[in-house]
Amino acid sequence: MNTSFSNRYEAGIKVVGTELKSIRQGGVNLKDSWCSIDGGELFVRGMHISPYEKGNIFNRDPLRKRKLLMHKREINKLFGTVKQDGLSLIPLSIYFKDSRVKMQVGLCKGKKLYDKRADAAKRDAKREIDRNIKSRNQ
Repeated sequence: MNTSFSNRYEAGIKVVGTELKSIRQGGVNLKDSWCSIDGGELFVRGMHISPYEKGNIFNRDPLRKRKLLMHKREINKLFGTVKQDGLSLIPLSIYFKDSRVKMQVGLCKGKKLYDKRADAAKRDAKREIDRNIKSRNQ
């Protein structure tokens, strides 16, 4: 993924007990996740935490939105930056700091449409070259 990170921030995550146990076992996936600011609060959406095997009725929805814990002034600063500069908040990593779950969030600038087209053209050309080389070797 070719995105440029301008700033990185650390935030706590509000999770329940079975989710915490699942995170400790490595049952978390940040692919396709993003952060949003709603009503002055920061949330992560699309993050998948696998249900804990030994949990029963206490397991929650694996894809539910989870609140990220940051200071109010940091959230307001991020909100202004996201709205003004057109950047996105993307979860970069999840880790433990002491006994607390933390997430590293980055302000990212995505690709423009012409960048995506150029990358697709390069990928298609490489695929075609590989196909031709493979057919000549057989």
